[in-house]
Amino acid sequence: MDNPTFEKLSITLPTEMARVIREKVGAGGYGSASEVIREAMRGWLDRQRRLAALDASIARGLADADAGRIQDLEGVRQELRERFASKEQP
Repeated sequence: MDNPTFEKLSITLPTEMARVIREKVGAGGYGSASEVIREAMRGWLDRQRRLAALDASIARGLADADAGRIQDLEGVRQELRERFASKEQP
């Protein structure tokens, strides 16, 4: 982490989650429960970013469709066939 600022929190977890955290630390993959939680949070935040990007892409696609900026299915298929055919040739 690049010069992070930390804040201490107290959390309550279900027994099963706490057990998994203790196992991860005990197996030597992490130095502390905090490291396990930080990595889990990074994964969650990354997932949230990817989902937001996906939602934005879907919204753009729907807006394009609503505005009539669409291609017919057969035209898309033909374009894909041409692209794949050109990649197969040496």
